[in-house]
Amino acid sequence: MTSSVPPNPAERTFAHVESSVVEDEVLHSARERAEDLGAKPVTASAGATLSFLASVMAARTVVEVGTGTGVSGLWLLRGMRPDGVLTTIDIEPEHQRAARRAFSDAGLSSHRFRLINGRALEVLPRLTDGGYDLVFVDAAPADHPRYLAEATRLLRPGGVVVLHGSLAGGRIADPAQRDPATVALRETERLIAEDDRFVSVLLPVGEGLQAAMLTS
Repeated sequence: MTSSVPPNPAERTFAHVESSVVEDEVLHSARERAEDLGAKPVTASAGATLSFLASVMAARTVVEVGTGTGVSGLWLLRGMRPDGVLTTIDIEPEHQRAARRAFSDAGLSSHRFRLINGRALEVLPRLTDGGYDLVFVDAAPADHPRYLAEATRLLRPGGVVVLHGSLAGGRIADPAQRDPATVALRETERLIAEDDRFVSVLLPVGEGLQAAMLTS
């Protein structure tokens, strides 16, 4: 007889958080395309958090690193102002073609988004200093310190940077974990904590969202 171990309270809580967010057919289709292409989009709870942040900020200009198939972009655009523009960067052309389809399926005008194909750390320096309300990073955790530096330059005072994957699958809480990605995430946390310009929070949704507001 096979015995099953019931989920612990933390697992039940996370499952409830995820199940509390209902996604529509456009998002479901974007997720299916992500699975087909081997992309890993943000979870529904992380997407809802991004939409909430964009909404309370009345965000008009947003940069996204890691377009994927458009899941996080859809959530961001739904929270942004009706005249807001999402600038989203990805190195994979096929991902961006899928994202364009998702945005079109959602009835979004092409004026609402700008797809840039390329390496984000080469593209970001070409964007306008202090010109953005929100920067969302869904890219290699090992590069988070560099993305934080770029986001700090791009944000206006009061702007917010959000870094996805900040919990490293639970490794961030284990001092014995010293792999390069986890070390880089700890370094990013330290940089934010020691910078008096930031007010920050680490949110346990999805793979972990580190959010920091630039006060000046």
